[in-house]
Amino acid sequence: MCAMKFINQLNPRGALAVQMRRKRGEHVLALIAKAHAEKGSCRIIDLGGEPAYWNVFDRAVLEGFGVHVTLVNPEPQSNDDSMFTAVVGDACSLPEFADHSFDLVHSNSVIEHVGLWERMEAFAREARRLAPRYYVQTPYQWFPVEPHFVTPLIHWRSERHRAKWVLRNRPGAKGDYGNALRAVQSIWLLDKTQMRYLFNDARHLDEKFAGLTKSLLAIRDAPARELM
Repeated sequence: MCAMKFINQLNPRGALAVQMRRKRGEHVLALIAKAHAEKGSCRIIDLGGEPAYWNVFDRAVLEGFGVHVTLVNPEPQSNDDSMFTAVVGDACSLPEFADHSFDLVHSNSVIEHVGLWERMEAFAREARRLAPRYYVQTPYQWFPVEPHFVTPLIHWRSERHRAKWVLRNRPGAKGDYGNALRAVQSIWLLDKTQMRYLFNDARHLDEKFAGLTKSLLAIRDAPARELM
């Protein structure tokens, strides 16, 4: 596979990205099915999620499992779908929700955006606290293509170099070094040791692409009674 073809396949809006999300979705559906078997429904809190993400699942299947998704984001989201409730909140601190308020915590490519290590620890604590089951996915630091800029090796360079690259290649930076640096600092990719530390009660899986680990998955499948 030539380098450019390899990179193009990783476009987050491309067919392969959708295919990989659907494959990951098998893990999510398994957790949903178990929650439904216990309670006859499944209340999900999606930390940093959007309704469009859930289009990778068959709507009839979600309805059959009695799924309702609470979406948590720092900014308001418009929503007119009864399957979803959109709330404004900080995924690293959600005191408005009691322990095990939900059946499943879901998070897809969010923890790498919440801030530095202390914020990541807080995010992980909330994910472990809010439901007996959780599914957390994040891109892998040592995959050679940076997943947000879809560019090889850029994430292994210095912060200064990455900011200069953003200035040259991303019009959204608008020629402002501060904007470019904020874009760089808004992403902190995790390695396997960090992911296992944050989610030390989870089963950890590697999502592969072309034989390389592309993303890390942390999955806890524990009925609530086992965590009491």
